[in-house]
Amino acid sequence: MKRMTPEDVDVVITSPPYNIGLGYRSYEDRLGEQAYLDWMMDVARGVRRVMRPDASFFLNIAGTSTEPWLPFELAVRLRELFVLQNHISWVKSIAVEDDSFGHFKPVNSGRYINRNHEHLFHLTLSGDVKVDRLGVGVPFKDKSNIARRGHAQDRRCRGDTWFVPYETVRGRDEKFNHPGTFPVALPELCIRLHGRENPRVLDPFMGTGTTLVAAQRMGAQGIGIEIDPAYATIARARLKSELDG
Repeated sequence: MKRMTPEDVDVVITSPPYNIGLGYRSYEDRLGEQAYLDWMMDVARGVRRVMRPDASFFLNIAGTSTEPWLPFELAVRLRELFVLQNHISWVKSIAVEDDSFGHFKPVNSGRYINRNHEHLFHLTLSGDVKVDRLGVGVPFKDKSNIARRGHAQDRRCRGDTWFVPYETVRGRDEKFNHPGTFPVALPELCIRLHGRENPRVLDPFMGTGTTLVAAQRMGAQGIGIEIDPAYATIARARLKSELDG
């Protein structure tokens, strides 16, 4: 990011290492808490430098059952640089009455329940960035509300709880040999919510290129930064596969 032009990015979407001991190929995911928070603040300063004044920074992060405070500790530190404009819960699996939808990593514990959601912090420089609420909206359940509430279309705000399950291939999560991926639909929603034409989208922890795939599908310019050449190779192959159809 130090080589990038200042104030040149419209949307930043990323999921950094969570400091929970995941098995990355080129990074040891277990720092001391203060060292991790200091490192993430350095990254955040770099992100802030490249953001345009009306840019959005979507930060996906989660804790663990035994270390639940880390995302909130980071969010408090980030107040030095950003305004927390929206706090979105990314729901990966949900139970409705006697049925369930989506996928999660089960927790084998007598103390904790399964963690089926992660945090998506929508950070901006001013707190008053206009977003396209209906761009990620959903149809009304009760159609009478369209006219009764004076809405121009059958669309309402999705709210701050997003159910986005992982894509599966032959019943298995599509993770491309990476321990910490998110589904393409998640960055797609972020880009749509920001609501700008042909945005420049940055992911400073690109991994296997999911954010860039989302940007490419939406006609945006994607920029990815990744230290592991194997993951970068997978990202290039995914982007080429998208172009080839």
